[in-house]
Amino acid sequence: MNKLLNRVPEVTLFFWLIKIMATTVGETAADFLSATLNLGLGMTSYIMGGLLVVALLIQFKLKRYVPSSYWLVVVLVSIVGTLITDRLVDEAGVSLVTTSIIFGAALIATFALWYASEKTLSIHSIYTAKRELFYWAAILFTFALGTAAGDLFAEGMHLGYAPSALIFGGAIAAITFARYVFKLNAVLAFWLAYILTRPLGASMGDLLSQPVTNSGIGLGTVGTSAIFMAVIMSLVSYISLQRKRQLLPASTTK
Repeated sequence: MNKLLNRVPEVTLFFWLIKIMATTVGETAADFLSATLNLGLGMTSYIMGGLLVVALLIQFKLKRYVPSSYWLVVVLVSIVGTLITDRLVDEAGVSLVTTSIIFGAALIATFALWYASEKTLSIHSIYTAKRELFYWAAILFTFALGTAAGDLFAEGMHLGYAPSALIFGGAIAAITFARYVFKLNAVLAFWLAYILTRPLGASMGDLLSQPVTNSGIGLGTVGTSAIFMAVIMSLVSYISLQRKRQLLPASTTK
């Protein structure tokens, strides 16, 4: 299948950089909207959920990978995933352990249904609406699970933000080592790393945004979100230009 027909990007260094920063923005932006702007978790969830639905409709209508559309959906899914977990924990009183188990089970069920239907979990074959639907469902649950797991390690287990980030970063490094040295299955390695980037990003977001009295660096949610969004937009703009250059030969030969 021509890679230009795939609806998601190739897995490159830029992919992982933007993904980690998007997860950080998901953590800090959710806190900024709900706490700093005093919108509350409920109102913030409705607003961001509505924006996510609109972004997904545009994404599905495109039927191909467009960097700006794709990464906008990722950022919005990151924020919504964070809000879902926060509402369950803060409003419904569900423990972080239970929340992690719930979203872990939901993610496994999504993968099981996806594989049963399509016989593959590879992101290099997302060229139908059905597969893309499974893909975004899995992404949403990885964000919700990662938020719960990140908070569980950093706050529930009182490890702190920096140690938690080191733990999750070390786990991703171990998976990378296993992939290239011990030839760990590529699809399994991808999804394991993808899941772990969420708690890594959440821990980094809290480390950067939280005040020094809470073991953070004190940049605040506004500063942290602004910095990471600026970098994300710069990288996505660069990738978009590269994408146009890839498509140019195909269009000029018609």
